[in-house]
Amino acid sequence: MSRRVVLSVAAGVVVLGGAGAFALAYAGEQPPSVAHSAARYAAPDGDRSGSLTFTTDVKVSSGIKEVKVLAWPANSTFAKKGLTAKDMAAVDSAVCKPSGEDTVRCTYTATVTRADAEASPRGLWHVAVLATAKDGETTLDTKAADFTVA
Repeated sequence: MSRRVVLSVAAGVVVLGGAGAFALAYAGEQPPSVAHSAARYAAPDGDRSGSLTFTTDVKVSSGIKEVKVLAWPANSTFAKKGLTAKDMAAVDSAVCKPSGEDTVRCTYTATVTRADAEASPRGLWHVAVLATAKDGETTLDTKAADFTVA
């Protein structure tokens, strides 16, 4: 093999190795990703309270710090002005458990009393989720799941 070919191959290996290292470093800095979200609403019935249950999978390489959840009516002010991470600051958190490599399954459950149900707007509701990684990266999905209040 000529010296020129050997140098070209060596240079190619260095370039590819550097690109791979960059890709791994970049992948580690990705914000959390939210997937497989679902909401289930059960209205109160007789003496039994109802419930809202929301589940989602969050993938994040640096680990999860917290996942905030907010159910909001589609015809609210959030529909007009948009929901922000700041709006999510004081809402409830989901409980998250590991469910795979770099992934947690988060569940949020709220009791719905008869008074809550009667005071709630009827129609379509959205569930927003704000996932915050341990490294501070965030992802806000304002319409992660939907449900209907009849």
